[in-house]
Amino acid sequence: MRLFWFLGAFVLSTLPLLAQQNDYVDGYIKGVDSEGVELPLLGANVYWLKTQTGTTADENGYFKLNRIDGKDYLIASFTGYDPDTIQVKGSGQLQIILSGGETLDDVEIVYRQKSTEIDYLDSRKVEVVSGKELLKAACCNLSESFETNPSVDVSFTDAVTGTRQIQMLGLAGPNIQITRENMPDIRGLSSVYGLTFIPGTWIESIHVIKGTGSVINGFESIAGQINVNLQKPEYMDRLLLNGYVNQGGRFEANANVRIDVSEDLKSAVLVHGSMNRIRHDRNEDGFMDMPLSKQGVLLNRWELRKDNGLHFEAGIKGTWIRKTGGQLDYDPDTDRGTTNFWGMDLGINRLEGWAKIGKVNTGKPWQSFGIQLSGAVHDQESYFGLTRYDASQNSLYGNVLYQSMISNTNHKILTGASIQYDDYQESLGEEQLDRQEIVPGAFFEYTYTHLDKFTAVAGLRIDHHNLFGTFVTPRLHIRYALSDQDVLRLSAGRGQRTANIISENSGYLSSSRQFIIEGEENNFPYGLKPEIAWNYGINFTHEFELGYRDGFFSFDFYRTNFENQIVIDLDRDPQQVVFYNLEEASYSNSFQGQVDYELVKRLDIRLAYRWFDVKTTYDGDLRLKPLLSRHRFFINLAYESRKYWKVDYTMNWQGKKRLPDTYNNPEPYQLSEYSPGFPVMNLQVSKTWLEKLNVYVGVENLLNYTQKDPILASEDPFGPYFDSSMAWGPIFGRNIYAGIRYSIK
Repeated sequence: MRLFWFLGAFVLSTLPLLAQQNDYVDGYIKGVDSEGVELPLLGANVYWLKTQTGTTADENGYFKLNRIDGKDYLIASFTGYDPDTIQVKGSGQLQIILSGGETLDDVEIVYRQKSTEIDYLDSRKVEVVSGKELLKAACCNLSESFETNPSVDVSFTDAVTGTRQIQMLGLAGPNIQITRENMPDIRGLSSVYGLTFIPGTWIESIHVIKGTGSVINGFESIAGQINVNLQKPEYMDRLLLNGYVNQGGRFEANANVRIDVSEDLKSAVLVHGSMNRIRHDRNEDGFMDMPLSKQGVLLNRWELRKDNGLHFEAGIKGTWIRKTGGQLDYDPDTDRGTTNFWGMDLGINRLEGWAKIGKVNTGKPWQSFGIQLSGAVHDQESYFGLTRYDASQNSLYGNVLYQSMISNTNHKILTGASIQYDDYQESLGEEQLDRQEIVPGAFFEYTYTHLDKFTAVAGLRIDHHNLFGTFVTPRLHIRYALSDQDVLRLSAGRGQRTANIISENSGYLSSSRQFIIEGEENNFPYGLKPEIAWNYGINFTHEFELGYRDGFFSFDFYRTNFENQIVIDLDRDPQQVVFYNLEEASYSNSFQGQVDYELVKRLDIRLAYRWFDVKTTYDGDLRLKPLLSRHRFFINLAYESRKYWKVDYTMNWQGKKRLPDTYNNPEPYQLSEYSPGFPVMNLQVSKTWLEKLNVYVGVENLLNYTQKDPILASEDPFGPYFDSSMAWGPIFGRNIYAGIRYSIK
């Protein structure tokens, strides 16, 4: 908290210093149209020659720019006009007139875009993961999209359901706000299984942001934000077909189709289907290594863009999932709810829709208005052995935004109001757990920009929760360019969320552990307080050129302090999972260093090291978070030949992890204190012909490393010591896959 206000004081103290710089140049920039009339050029660029230091003109064509020692020449440019170079002499105001340029028939821009880039100008450290990066691995859905990203950890929730979960800054996925094109997407009951609702071929790009995000997107972000941009009708291929098969018996098919209704109106239909009907038991413990599954996802979206600044988008999406896991001979038609064989059944039906409308004032392009609307209906039925868990969630979301500036584009404001409605109905066995949450709120965000060197974004939102009352969410992001190659960023902010303790921890239902909720007598969900945390971060990025090839390295450190947290205690009793409010300290420290460089021509390397110190107070004892590796080493090599051959190799080494206490179990069912460290290697080779046909083959877990005996007491699944939730490593082992893509631009 103190650091947050310290950063705020830093911004306030910095602004007057910047304003008091002594020497500057100012003036007006205008353009001459085809009739010889001079017009002010709003947004024209003015910068010092051979630098990145510049500014833009306001609605009157006025600009003001601080001088740089040794620089006497300004470059002035504006789209559709010839750029001009002006020598600056004296201290008078400049009058710059640009004339119209010649129209070129063809312009070819050659630039080797990196598959993952860091936004240089954003006040937050935003890693932009492009579709090209997703092609480096078997990215069948969002949960598998981070295999080549060292910032996000991916692991299995248990050894039965095959469900993948992600972590950032050492905190579980529900602490990460996952949005679809800056609207709430994976949250609530979908916070775990929802990662499979977005097929990989549907993803245009992913923006990964550590720490608290913008107040515009709500108050729930604690560890970070992942924003997924889907394929847009305006820019996607006319047709994309994709087929995939792997050694485990998983088959997938995808089709993306663009429909050009008119010049302004476009539509897209995206279809996904997958299935796995083969039972595997490589470790011979009597349980399927991966569940049987069937899934279908269908999306239709529309996009309208008019010359008058109007932009409208709408979409509807349906998801259908069925999964069956457990013992090899389990048949859900005859064995569900009996002790014949232990089995898991999961069925999810989900329907969601959204609409966005925005209007830019063409006379004042810095001024815009927007509305975002979305809704979802989520129904889930599931069995875990003799335990039945059913849940449903109906959600509505609305957000109204207005953006403008104060005086000039150095001072921007964005304000608005939002509302989030959620109706939850849950039943665990005989216990019914229902609730409604209604959260209206308002927000204001101010952005101050000084040339390309300094940016400060201060945001504040006030929300009223019908159960928790009114609360305030402040957030601050600062960016300072130390040079043209070096950027330092600072961030601080508050996050709050309601923990859905059963759905978020459904992996523990694949065990004999009893769910114990030590809530209070109140109207709060499960009788537990909301999770509240403060996150502080600092990161540094340096871009460099070595041997005529570009690269960058970055370092970041983030600390998360919890005011309150729902403690998930696996240590008190190996036959229980206990939930209670935090009484003492809980925090997460995260450090990461990363280097990206083109090692030799067309061979990119990415090296990273990450360290976690994540501790929580369990029954008065401050201990490491279980099943989390403190150390991780990462390497990715990507080579592309002139003849469109691509080879991608990834190695991810994870250090030892603390395992929950099992000392009260009989000796055969006791685990050691720590798991061993282990590497996982993936390799993929692909070939493209005529930019239309792409064939790829690969292998996951090249060394065939697996966790030995991942299920405790697998021979007695209805006994008290059965537990499949202690998954700390790979379950399936080596997995060979192949696929084909065909596209028409």
